[in-house]
Amino acid sequence: MNCPRLVRVAMVALIPAAISLGIASAQAQTPPAASPPATPAPAATPAPAPAAPPAPAASPSAAPSTPPAAAETPATPPAAAAVQTADPFGDQITLTPKTVVIIRGNAAWDSAFDTLIDSFKSLSALLDKQGIKPAGNSMIVYTSTDDAGFTFLAEVPVEQDPKNLTKDMSMGKSPDGKALKFVHRGSYDNMDNTYEAITNHLDDKKLEAKDTFIEEYITDPLKTAEDKLVINVYVPLK
Repeated sequence: MNCPRLVRVAMVALIPAAISLGIASAQAQTPPAASPPATPAPAATPAPAPAAPPAPAASPSAAPSTPPAAAETPATPPAAAAVQTADPFGDQITLTPKTVVIIRGNAAWDSAFDTLIDSFKSLSALLDKQGIKPAGNSMIVYTSTDDAGFTFLAEVPVEQDPKNLTKDMSMGKSPDGKALKFVHRGSYDNMDNTYEAITNHLDDKKLEAKDTFIEEYITDPLKTAEDKLVINVYVPLK
């Protein structure tokens, strides 16, 4: 396959709170010892010894100054982030032909994306002027490539034929047949990495591709930041 440019051409534990319960032992007050009775006068009746006062009740020590701390409740873990499913890579599909308005062009690699955008702008202006809405995603079909640049067809699916086509415009059908589907995310300048992976996949699977390939712009290239592009790459098989 004649790929463009570099390759298109060649990731609480619970902490128990300390509890202090210092309870002092009760202290009982010892009653004073009774004094021995005085020696009675010979003629007097001995007086009874005074009763010992009752021992005061033991007084408990003050309640602990620090109440037991409640055990900490473990924090609820955050919800797991949604896992993004990987894009399909090398799925075999069958392309269905669509009626498209086409503009032919050629571009140097150094200005490739700007040239493609200009082509899409021309097609969009034609359709907008005639009140025709696209019937699908914009596409680029690469028809030939070399070290200097490439030739291409910029295509937009439509359900009715526009009028007043320029000399480099025509009506036709998009490619059809068996193809492998790959997904590129990011800028056009980084597509060499995607095409390198595609080339390796074809070699590993010993698959023979046609001398063309198709890029379907899932995000509108006229309204989307280049680093946010999503492009399906289709590689037709022989």
